[in-house]
Amino acid sequence: MRHIAIIGSGPAGYYTAEAAQKKFGDDVRIDIIDRLPVPFGLIRFGVAPDHQSIKAVSDRYEKVALSENVRFVGNVTVGKDVRIDELQSLYDAVILATGAPNDRKLDIPGADLPGVLGSAAFVGWYNGHPDFADHEPPLGGKHVVVIGNGNVALDVARILSKTRAEFGGSDIVGHALEMLEHSRIEEITILGRRGPHQIAMTPKELGELANLERATPRVESDDLPDIREDALLEPGMRKSVTHLREFAAIPESFRADKQISINFDFFAGPIAIEGDGKVERVIVERTSLDDRLRSIGTGETYALDCSLVISCIGYQTPSIEGVPYEHGRGRFANVEGRILPGLYCVGWARRGPSGTIGTNRPDGYNIIDAVAEDMRGGEGKSGRPGLNALLEKRGVQVVTFSDWKKIEEAEIARAREGAPREKFVRIEDMIAAGG
Repeated sequence: MRHIAIIGSGPAGYYTAEAAQKKFGDDVRIDIIDRLPVPFGLIRFGVAPDHQSIKAVSDRYEKVALSENVRFVGNVTVGKDVRIDELQSLYDAVILATGAPNDRKLDIPGADLPGVLGSAAFVGWYNGHPDFADHEPPLGGKHVVVIGNGNVALDVARILSKTRAEFGGSDIVGHALEMLEHSRIEEITILGRRGPHQIAMTPKELGELANLERATPRVESDDLPDIREDALLEPGMRKSVTHLREFAAIPESFRADKQISINFDFFAGPIAIEGDGKVERVIVERTSLDDRLRSIGTGETYALDCSLVISCIGYQTPSIEGVPYEHGRGRFANVEGRILPGLYCVGWARRGPSGTIGTNRPDGYNIIDAVAEDMRGGEGKSGRPGLNALLEKRGVQVVTFSDWKKIEEAEIARAREGAPREKFVRIEDMIAAGG
């Protein structure tokens, strides 16, 4: 019998467990360890609450979780409740699937002022992550600046713009819904250092901005390249740029009926955030592109008055004591997923924050192939019984998948009308509901 520990219960973790089942059959026991009492990671806390169809992929993970040879070990923090070297002594393979839940640092003056939030914190706030449940983003001002030109920036702008009715059928948490409903936002500016042809925004997410009840997107025609250059783009990117061209063509008469304007400010690099004890403005430098399509400053600057700045410039994997780490790339140091003998990483913890949810599936299967190759011969380790004994000795209260199902039932039961659930946002409440 082989024993595998997977750290992290998001997409990368469950795809890897699925791959291990198919590779080893009944000759494997898999423990999926997570510091939170609830599974599914990015699906629960990262995917936008109004994108329920994407969240449905968790049904596939549940089938894996309910298998006899897979166990969810929730409410266990690696590095605190159990060390990596201890797990390595208990399991034939330890696979880090921790994702990249930490914000990449916004390295400009004033980035530490109250009113500056990273996207992990803001998204975690409206998705009910326990680490961010007590945040109170300042929504009383008229202008919000969103830094970044990817889908997360679009998610943030869309969530800030929606009416309460537009959240029908979503699982946005109640405290965020109440604050958003009473916000005074009139303008959202999305800053991008480069131009429309360099965005990382997909057509579906961009297209959603054209159908908001009280908001409309705005693109300056002068920022758009010659339309003939669109032919050089890949089809998906061409569709995205087509949306931007459509936004630029929206007549002012249509905009007059909207309460919120979502402004795309291209060739705009934030260089400082200013304010007296809180955010009051962002200083922006106009940029241009060099021959390698890198943004360079022009020296021309201007100020955007605002009360909230949300930085959506990427994520990084948190380091774990005893695990080699690449600080420049924000991921574990690895060669094709191998870190040290018996220690591996997968998903964003291996690659950095890139690709879609589905990208993690082949990644999980590839790492299990490497595990199988490395585990040839030798005696299996103690695995699950050893971890049970260690956690019991340390008084750690483990949350199982059956406990999670009780938590889920309670969340469904307390949902507001039309919503799929009302999430618990505190760990103690989750544990109590699962008891």
